[in-house]
Amino acid sequence: MTKSGSVTSTEVFKQLNSADVERVSQLLSKATSVDGVRPLSEHAWLHLHSSESGLHILGFLHDEFSAYAHVDITDLVDGTSTELVVSPSARNQGLGHAMVERALELSPDGRLRLWAHGATVKAQSFADSIGYLLNRSLWQMRRSLFAPLPATQIPQGVRIRTFDPLTDIPGVLAINARAFTDLPDQGSWNEHDITVRLSESWFNADGFFIAVDSQSEAILGFHWTKVHGSGLHGSDHSHEAIGEVYVLAVDPTHRVPGLGRALTTYGLTYLRELGLRQAMLYVDSSNERGISLYEGLGFVHWDTDVMFGRPRQ
Repeated sequence: MTKSGSVTSTEVFKQLNSADVERVSQLLSKATSVDGVRPLSEHAWLHLHSSESGLHILGFLHDEFSAYAHVDITDLVDGTSTELVVSPSARNQGLGHAMVERALELSPDGRLRLWAHGATVKAQSFADSIGYLLNRSLWQMRRSLFAPLPATQIPQGVRIRTFDPLTDIPGVLAINARAFTDLPDQGSWNEHDITVRLSESWFNADGFFIAVDSQSEAILGFHWTKVHGSGLHGSDHSHEAIGEVYVLAVDPTHRVPGLGRALTTYGLTYLRELGLRQAMLYVDSSNERGISLYEGLGFVHWDTDVMFGRPRQ
C-alpha cells in the first residue's frame, strides 16, 4: 500500500479477485449515473478480470474504497496510459491526484497518458488541476459488418496485395510519415515501432493490405486491420471479437482518386469474411476528410475519447 498524505492510499494488483471486480463494477455504475458517461473504455472494462493487459490500482479515502485506475504499461511505443474513475462522493479531496501519481510511478519510462471518455468539463478541469494538456480528441466510429458493403473498386493502375515484413517496412514507414505529418505520435513511427507491433499476438499479415503501382511496384498506401478478441490470431480475450481499421494511410504526394475508399472496403470485406459482426476505428475529430470517407462507408460516431498528457520537460 502506498500512502499519499494522511487520508488517501492506493493498492496495486496484477489481477483483481471477484470481490474487487464487484466493488469496481459498483463504482463504475455510480459514476456513470452521476456523470452520464461511462468512465472506462470497453477494453479496460472487459479486462477487469484479466492480468493480460495492465495493472489495477485501487484507491481509498479514509480507508474506504473510492477509486479505480486501469494502467496499461504494455505500449512500448506510445508509453503508459491509464483510465481513472473516482467516486462522486470522494472527488476534490486529493484522491484523483494520488491515483495519477501512483500510475506515473508504475510507468517504466516516466511517460503517462490519461484517457477520458466523453469530452466533459469535469475531465478537462481535472487535467488542468494536475497540469496535463489536451493532446488528442478521437472519435470512435463503428459500423455493422452485416450491413451491405460496397464492392471494392480498385483504381486503374493499382494492385492490392498483403504485407511482406521482409521487404515492405521501409515503404510503409515512408507512407506513414507523409500521411500523418499532423499527428506526431503516429507519423514518427520508426522501424522499432513497427517491429514491436508486428510481434504482437494479434498481428496477422493476411489482414495488412498494401496498395502498389501495378508497373513500378511503388507503395501508394496501406490498410492495416486488427482483430480484438475471441481467440482469433492468438488472442485469448474473453469478449466477442471486433474488427478494427487500425491504420489507413495513402501517400499524399501521389494521390490516386478512390484509393482510400478502395483500401477501406477491401479490409472491411476481409474482416467480414472472418465472421466478425462489427468494425470500429478511431479518427481525430479534426480529420474532416477521414470522417467523410468513413461516414460514406456506413460508419457512425460511436463515442469520443480525449487524451491528456504531461507537458514535455
